[in-house]
Amino acid sequence: MPNQNLKKWSLLIVLSLIWGSSFILIKKGLVGLSPLQLGGFRIVISALFIFISGYNSLKNITKKEWKWLALSGFLGTFFPSFLFAFAETEVDSTIASILNSLVPLNTIIIGLVLFNVKSNRVQTFGVLLGFLGAVLLILEGAELNPRQNYWFAGLIILATLMYAANVNIIKKHLQDVRPLSIATANFVVILFPATLVLLFSEGLSASALGNDTFLPALGCVVLLSLFGTAMAKVMFNRLIQISTPVFASSVTYLMPIVALFWGVFDGEVFDLFQGFAALLILGGIYLANKKS
Repeated sequence: MPNQNLKKWSLLIVLSLIWGSSFILIKKGLVGLSPLQLGGFRIVISALFIFISGYNSLKNITKKEWKWLALSGFLGTFFPSFLFAFAETEVDSTIASILNSLVPLNTIIIGLVLFNVKSNRVQTFGVLLGFLGAVLLILEGAELNPRQNYWFAGLIILATLMYAANVNIIKKHLQDVRPLSIATANFVVILFPATLVLLFSEGLSASALGNDTFLPALGCVVLLSLFGTAMAKVMFNRLIQISTPVFASSVTYLMPIVALFWGVFDGEVFDLFQGFAALLILGGIYLANKKS
């Protein structure tokens, strides 16, 4: 089906551009917000955006599907929103995007162990090749930025495990649920706890609102919420349904390339060796998409 193939590649490219830009927006948002405030605002604002167009899509969700939608909401959005915010207080935005490339590898491992989702040898090799490219990027980034605290990178790795589990949950248990319905239901579940986090972190306090850096930081979070969370989540759910978990999670291979361009624009260092590693990542995407 040529049209279906074109659609999935188009979604992959658009998502890579959106999510590849999200890391620099998190970095800029942290200038005026704490990690808890940034994560809380990101979820609450995203929920408001997505409820406008998606609230009526909840009608046909069954009681059985809600438990998987709740788990998907926490693993795919709630916890990662805070984990990445905390991680980027110490880890550079480019490195954060590179570490996010672990998602496809984790998708295969979790799919095989927990969900009995099979991947062939060529796809597995593609994931490993992309992973090698990501490792080389990480090593080079560590050499170029020796002052970064790589213990915080563990938070990103934890988030990638959650993303991988979420991909498999959607493919295994929510295949017949509309992408907009999945995204809307996710935010129905996580909106209340995110609001509590926002209130307890004093994100709406007079001192926070009166800070000169608050409005520019909030503007970054609004962009992050509208494009990087609300719209992208619907597109990603659709991509999972029309492709495979491995192909869908391969968006994390293109994201570091986009993030690297933003990093250079923001004064971060990029060299030829990182360019070579990026080519390995692109080769991994191609192989991970092959059926045999």
